[in-house]
Amino acid sequence: MKAVVYTTYGSPDVLQLKEVKKPTPKDNEVLVKVHAVSANAADLHLLRADPFLTRLMSGLLKPKNTILGSDIAGRIEAVGRNVKEFQAGDEVFGDISGCGWGGFAEYVSVPEHVLVLKPANRTFEQAAAVPMAAVTALQGIRDKGQIQAGQKVLINGASGGVGTFAVQIAKSFGAEVTAVCSTGKINMVRALGADHVIDYTQEDFTKNGQQYDLIIAANGYHSILEYKKSLNPTGIYVMTGGSMAQMFQAMLLGPWISMTGSKKMHNAMAKPNQKDLTFIKELLEAGTIVPVIDRKYPLCKVPEALRYLEEGHAIGKVIITVEGNC
Repeated sequence: MKAVVYTTYGSPDVLQLKEVKKPTPKDNEVLVKVHAVSANAADLHLLRADPFLTRLMSGLLKPKNTILGSDIAGRIEAVGRNVKEFQAGDEVFGDISGCGWGGFAEYVSVPEHVLVLKPANRTFEQAAAVPMAAVTALQGIRDKGQIQAGQKVLINGASGGVGTFAVQIAKSFGAEVTAVCSTGKINMVRALGADHVIDYTQEDFTKNGQQYDLIIAANGYHSILEYKKSLNPTGIYVMTGGSMAQMFQAMLLGPWISMTGSKKMHNAMAKPNQKDLTFIKELLEAGTIVPVIDRKYPLCKVPEALRYLEEGHAIGKVIITVEGNC
């Protein structure tokens, strides 16, 4: 089968399209013919081994798993003898980052518990856009953010992969949502349901005097103290993405700020699980959330897709369509 492989850390230039051995499913696994897979910031972190601490998990000198890609959508081709939930022919999607990655390939073999059935009313490309970003948004808003109906929620980075889902999920919980994005993305974010939109090129939300019950930082470069200033006295801040400085501040300063005051500062690292993905699937089926797809690339153009994603201007998700000619 064809797969996009990397054997050394570096830029997208180190990725190569190669012929590799097609996997065989173990007793508790299913073999999925991949139709679409999305590109995520997590792929870039692993590719570049940035931050350096990722090497402790992914391999100190070279990557242990040589095929990136976590969010897959496809059709099951074969099942292991102990598989109970699925059968050959089922259309499925899921986040496979917890079981070795491998989505940038024509086939992948994964445990059945990481997948759910694809909504019939969504394409493979739409389904592949969902797992990591939507579950990250859900866990940040519901679990870390403890959202309540009627709360004022601000989402910084509202036009990105996590942000577009965060706007829609926060609205589904009955929140009053303020979205922060750039000028050209305002209409799209409003269409997702945002009640208010702040153009960060024209206004700094940390300096306008407004305070929020919950802030989701899906992108951006504000310091954790600036976010703290924009919270109400019992507000919650949840970092789901952004600059490296922002991530380290959330991990290192967040716990201290939370212990010494009434405002809570959290770092949300998504934990893929079937239950939350099933919840997201139901929102997809109901039309409560709709994936936003910016661009699609064929499998042989994964390096170009990751370069575009790394520029930081993608609207929603960047998708790799595995079938088709380059």
